[in-house]
Amino acid sequence: MRIIGRRPSDGNPNVCTACQRNLIRHRGGAEVEGTMLFADVRGSTALAERLSPAEFRNLMQRFYEVASHAVFDNDGAVDKFVGDELVAMFYRSLSGERHAARAVDAARGLLEATGQTSQSGPWVSVGAGINSGLIWFGAVGEPPHVELTALGDPVNTAARLAGAAAGGEILITAEAARLAGLPADLPRASLELRGKQDLVEVVSIRL
Repeated sequence: MRIIGRRPSDGNPNVCTACQRNLIRHRGGAEVEGTMLFADVRGSTALAERLSPAEFRNLMQRFYEVASHAVFDNDGAVDKFVGDELVAMFYRSLSGERHAARAVDAARGLLEATGQTSQSGPWVSVGAGINSGLIWFGAVGEPPHVELTALGDPVNTAARLAGAAAGGEILITAEAARLAGLPADLPRASLELRGKQDLVEVVSIRL
């Protein structure tokens, strides 16, 4: 594949760049069923204040690496890293019909890899949010900067859930939990999220 100009995709190295290049070239995009995962580091402002810039970079690089592996191991795609936050997407053409379950598995893997279950405590505290629904995925921007991203209410809701989650917690919308086949006896709550008109029913998983 490299001989004909293909290389591993930035979003997931298990697939090539052919689709990515076509979407960017033609400003393509479509509404797709998928699941969004947001996960961010708790207390990053305090960490950056305490550490030198190089030390903070090394800490965040370690987070980016384990987050990427958690996503790739579960057939997801990394949308982007925004400061101390991972944004990842799981959609049918890449993750299969069980995209919600794959997102939950990725979140569990990330929290375990950052030490949330360690008796000595995590090396960095992380909370996550997951939501499923109809998402617009495709190319945005104009040359010279065009990138692929996901947009829509499910994306915004997942981001809000990640912000509301405690360290070591995954907050999952009821719809995403249903699609993932999660047990019915998990803790549930109705949350008021910033910018949302209605309460959002969520399931909580704590590691």
